[in-house]
Amino acid sequence: MTASDKSQRSVADAQAAMGMACTDSVGRMAAAVGLGPAASRFVACRDVSFGGVLCALPALKDNGLFAYLEKLPALPAGFYQLMHVMVLLACMALCRIRTAEQLRYQPPGELGKLLGLDRIPEVRTLREKLGLLSQDSAALAAWSAALAEHWMAGDVEAAGVLYVDGHVRVYHGAVAVLPKRYVSRQRLCLRGTTDYWVNDLIGQPYFVVSREFNEGLGQVLREEIVPRLLAEVPGQPTAEELAADPWRHRFIVIFDREASSPAFFQEMFATHRVACISYRKQPLESWEESEFQECQVKMPGGQTLSMSLAERGTRLSHGLWVQEVRKLSSSGQQVSLMSTAYRLSMSQAAVYLFSRWSQENFIKYMMEHYAMDALVEQGAEASDATKEVVNPAWKQEDAQVRSLRQQLQRRQAEYAAGELDDRLRTVDVQRYQQTQTDLRERIGDLEEELAGAKKRRREVPKRIAMSELPAEQRIKRLLPGRKQLMDTIKMIAYRAETGLCGLLREELGRVEDARPLVRDLFRRDANLCPQPEQGRLLVEVHHMTNPQADHAVAKLLEKLNATQCVYPGTNLTLHYTVILIVEFFFS
Repeated sequence: MTASDKSQRSVADAQAAMGMACTDSVGRMAAAVGLGPAASRFVACRDVSFGGVLCALPALKDNGLFAYLEKLPALPAGFYQLMHVMVLLACMALCRIRTAEQLRYQPPGELGKLLGLDRIPEVRTLREKLGLLSQDSAALAAWSAALAEHWMAGDVEAAGVLYVDGHVRVYHGAVAVLPKRYVSRQRLCLRGTTDYWVNDLIGQPYFVVSREFNEGLGQVLREEIVPRLLAEVPGQPTAEELAADPWRHRFIVIFDREASSPAFFQEMFATHRVACISYRKQPLESWEESEFQECQVKMPGGQTLSMSLAERGTRLSHGLWVQEVRKLSSSGQQVSLMSTAYRLSMSQAAVYLFSRWSQENFIKYMMEHYAMDALVEQGAEASDATKEVVNPAWKQEDAQVRSLRQQLQRRQAEYAAGELDDRLRTVDVQRYQQTQTDLRERIGDLEEELAGAKKRRREVPKRIAMSELPAEQRIKRLLPGRKQLMDTIKMIAYRAETGLCGLLREELGRVEDARPLVRDLFRRDANLCPQPEQGRLLVEVHHMTNPQADHAVAKLLEKLNATQCVYPGTNLTLHYTVILIVEFFFS
């Protein structure tokens, strides 16, 4: 069969009798009468838009995109299979098509060729299928947990050191009723939800926990994240091994100052034998510079850095002994961390904590490239009515106390600043005395008002059950199902992209060029050449922007060919090449 080009396909798609690009009339009619969904059947095509994204399929498959689909709700009989939907969602994430609505501005027939179909689902159809997949929260949780265990089992050593950090997803709509929280990147208190991400040493995600209440990182760690990690982290020591070594831990959790406290450190180690590493809040006196020594430390990314470090055993409140490590900067500042991972050297503890930038970079990258904060579903539902929230009446009384305290402090400052000069005239002295008298009277009145406001605040309960609030003030959270589904898809896509970058860095002069080159590869046109007699699907990627990039991508494609990845739902093995590439590059 002669391969069609983009112009020919565009004309055929526009002339399709059943609608734009619905050229498979027989298959669609068969699905409509219940004869089963369409199978992926590839035809020879030239210049397929986004054809380069098929290079990510081995990495997507390796990261579990098709591994646990039986845990998700089954889709009703129709033209599109669940596999088609999952491949489309992953390709959208990798090609930076941020929402389903943006598919309206992409050629449906061209994207359909990537699935082996005539076209992708219409936006309305895709939204319906997303709604069906996300309606069972228990099934979604089981699917997400299975993927997290799969990723942890793939690298047991990396799963033993986990970063946890919160990210506020700001909400500007009017459907949900969400409490305000502080957004550090905007320095404002705004309505939204907080996503708590759990990542490995190099920033790859395992799972995310979303909370609409302002509970704080410590409580979320205590109630949800640590219990889940205890059940899922592989390679944990047995009870006998822990009993034989009182300083041994199960795994390490690293977080910022928000949850850093001696009580929390002690609780985690004494109750679960979970080690914690975090910054120490308000360290006391500075250590002598003679205690510090230059250490060559290897970071998780492979680079070697020089750090000036010192170590002590420190006893905190609650009687807890911790390993305290300090890093001396060139400016003389001492950054202090405390750790209950007692078996770690000071350099290793410093590396773990100061590598937290990998998670921060991950969150920034996901916001910029994967639309992590995009609203994927409209609608809200009632939150847990038994959950305790801050009493609005207490907030009013507390605001009154704060206002009176500020007024009192201003008046006291004005009174203390008043000075009597011997050179003042009599009339000025009288005016000064009258002003000071007025201030003393006002200070006395404010002190009485403040004492009364504090008494009224004590009489009002600070926290009440949400069911006790008026109906219009009760928290309504955004529907969580579709966000959880899309977050998991984006995690798979990010891990796949990271894996390809790791293979590509070996061929690049500059490590920082890997991600831009991979993103460019995903958006490249490609020729699809099915070769059923050889049992393979040849993907010919168009040239990159320069010969050096062509050479690097060609080496990457050789590694992908070695995986012998079969396109799901077919018996065709994917084989990649760059169009008409000079033989020199393969030597």
